[in-house]
Amino acid sequence: MSLRTWTLRRRVAALCATVGVLLTMLGVFAAFTAAESNEHLDTILYKTGPMRAAGESLNTAMVDQETGIRGFAISGREANLQPYRSGRAAEDRYLREIEDLLGAGDRDIRAALADVRVRADRWRAAVAEPVQAAVRTRGPEAGRSLIEAASTTEFNGVRAAINHLQDEIMVIRTRSARVAESTAGTLVAIEIAAAAIVVLAGAALMLLLDRMVSRPVLELAEQVREVAGGAYDRRIASEGSPELARLAEDVDGMRKQIAAELSEVRAARAQVEWVNDQLKTQAEELVRSNRDLEQFAYVASHDLQEPLRKVASFCQLLQRRYAGQMDERADQYIAFAVDGAQRMQRLINDLLAFSRIGRLTSGFTDVDLDRVLSEVKSQLEPRAGDDAEIVWSDLPTVEGEEPLLTTLFVNLIGNSLKFRRPGVPPRIRISAGQVGEEWQINVRDNGIGIESEFADKVFVIFQRLHARDAYEGTGIGLAIVKKIVEYHGGRIWLDLDVDEGTSIYFTLPLLAGIPAKEPLKEVTT
Repeated sequence: MSLRTWTLRRRVAALCATVGVLLTMLGVFAAFTAAESNEHLDTILYKTGPMRAAGESLNTAMVDQETGIRGFAISGREANLQPYRSGRAAEDRYLREIEDLLGAGDRDIRAALADVRVRADRWRAAVAEPVQAAVRTRGPEAGRSLIEAASTTEFNGVRAAINHLQDEIMVIRTRSARVAESTAGTLVAIEIAAAAIVVLAGAALMLLLDRMVSRPVLELAEQVREVAGGAYDRRIASEGSPELARLAEDVDGMRKQIAAELSEVRAARAQVEWVNDQLKTQAEELVRSNRDLEQFAYVASHDLQEPLRKVASFCQLLQRRYAGQMDERADQYIAFAVDGAQRMQRLINDLLAFSRIGRLTSGFTDVDLDRVLSEVKSQLEPRAGDDAEIVWSDLPTVEGEEPLLTTLFVNLIGNSLKFRRPGVPPRIRISAGQVGEEWQINVRDNGIGIESEFADKVFVIFQRLHARDAYEGTGIGLAIVKKIVEYHGGRIWLDLDVDEGTSIYFTLPLLAGIPAKEPLKEVTT
């Protein structure tokens, strides 16, 4: 596998592994060097030091022995032998101490120590023991004469052997100190080498990251910015690590997909703009057509008023003047003409009222629906009778046109009074509640109700569900209600989940700044 195909992770792992191996080797070498250094330091501190001290003490012990012998030879008293005896005991102790500190490789010191022991025994055999025997048998003078006659060669040999022992100990100490100093330098060199390896590894890692990550990422970001700036045909590529190269390929693939989708979006947008232009043209035509239709309805209904009034007036004059003067069939024809003229007049008036909704406006104001219901109650009181009951909870204040809202409730409550069940006193309840950002108002009665199949038909203009002779009216009331509600930005629908009577819901936008009221009281009439 070529080195250029190595991933960044593999390169970093190889660099870390190399550095780790080198540092491990240096660590192992440093451990052995430190162990050797510690061993020689232990030799200096815990071996040669105590041995030299024991050697000095051994020399002192031999001097004490020689001094004790001379004192005993001069005085002849046993008490003067105490330095000799203590020196002898000290000699044995120090010799054992030195011997206990010796290792398997300390042959020179061991030979020097054996020489000291031989020479000490020789001195005692040649001088110390004969002097003691002479003093005890012949007196101090005999002992003094033996000491004066004895040569100092034996004792000097003992001291020379001790000095040689010290020299051999010093040789080991010097060698251990020199090796310890050398290992200390080696440890410093190892530390410098480890630091150099770490620094070089860090530099190599920074260079690797710069070449494989930092610069390629900056180049990739620059290419992405160019594409984001509108150069959608700019190919995105990276010469960094294989990971960045694959990332660049993925980003370029995304660029291609976005460019293709953008072309489709542009084509779709052009089509949508064309459709919007067509819809705008049609909407303008529809607005103009609606305006013309409303104007036509207003003009037609307004212009028909005068001739219709004449027809109705003359028909009524005929009915009053000639009633009973002609046959029964003539009276029936005149009655039909009067009734038709009156119904036509009502239809034209309702059509005129319907066409005026939203055209003739006094502007929206704050409308208290409690006050509106009180006004509606007074208007409908002649039609309500003594047995009707109209109940409403504390209603909110909304934004709208008070005359239109009054007309809305007059039509709804008027329908409830009109379509009452025979023999059952009408009961009408109006309630309101806040749902989201709008008021939801309900008008419910206990009348004859509306079948679910006519739920949408009842709000269509001039749609009647009953025969004309059963219930009066033109069938435009609920259409006027629907137009008033939609003019105020609301919705209206028939509640089909009632067991009895009719329930109609409509919504009005919530008046900003006016909180929802709690139902505090009920107004009954």
